[in-house]
Amino acid sequence: MVQPGIAAGLLADSRPDIVIHLAARVGGIGANREHPAEFFYDNLMMGVQLLHESWKAGVQKFVAIGTVCAYPKFTPVPFREEDLWNGYPEETNAPYGLAKKMLLVQSQAYREQYGFNSIFLLPVNLYGPGDNFDPDSSHVIPALIKKFVEAKQRGNKQVVAWGDGSPTREFLYVDDAAEAIVLAAREYDSSEPVNIGSSFEISIRELTELIAELVGYEGEVVWDTTKPNGQPRRKLDISRANREFGFRSRTPFRDGLRQTIDWYLAQQPESSPAVAVGR
Repeated sequence: MVQPGIAAGLLADSRPDIVIHLAARVGGIGANREHPAEFFYDNLMMGVQLLHESWKAGVQKFVAIGTVCAYPKFTPVPFREEDLWNGYPEETNAPYGLAKKMLLVQSQAYREQYGFNSIFLLPVNLYGPGDNFDPDSSHVIPALIKKFVEAKQRGNKQVVAWGDGSPTREFLYVDDAAEAIVLAAREYDSSEPVNIGSSFEISIRELTELIAELVGYEGEVVWDTTKPNGQPRRKLDISRANREFGFRSRTPFRDGLRQTIDWYLAQQPESSPAVAVGR
């Protein structure tokens, strides 16, 4: 977490023109359920302090990265920015989502009172090479990749997946997300929130089957319905991002998954059995 004095010192030393605030304490459903207080406090404090110190330091532009978890649990699909305050977030990730959403409130308040040029972006679930594959804190795509790769290596006949597979999610490849952030930093000048996504929606069941196929795992998937599903659906309306700064994602989902799996396999110790990725 960024402390006020540390943030001020870093800004004084580096004297940046633009600050892009990507830092966050994040994790999957399990991590959010086990650490709700930390997810709320750490994300709230690091964001509030860094934006405030950036304003004090005369930073020309502040780019705050929010989260799709800020949306209400039951939001009309596709999620439109205008619906952001029309209900309470899904319970398992509400502390995280609300802490990040406070950056939007702060951004709008500092623009109104001080004329501070800050913007707020709402990306969907991200994935890609370099993701977090720690089973205690990873999100669904790296968690499933790790499960299926290890199951194939060990010859396991079953893989257990959380929930019943019915929820849907939209995912954005990390390179596309980076492009969207750079475009917004260059072109966008408003504190109205902007969705960043791919417009591709897939159920968790379909996602699980696709990852198993790409990894080459041929065993059974067992659904543990005692575990939570999370939010029922997630799909963003990304028309504002396209209209305001010309963003459209370019990476087909299947291709992005292949590249993510390839990267993960390349990190494995040489002694690990080889896993061929399906094409």
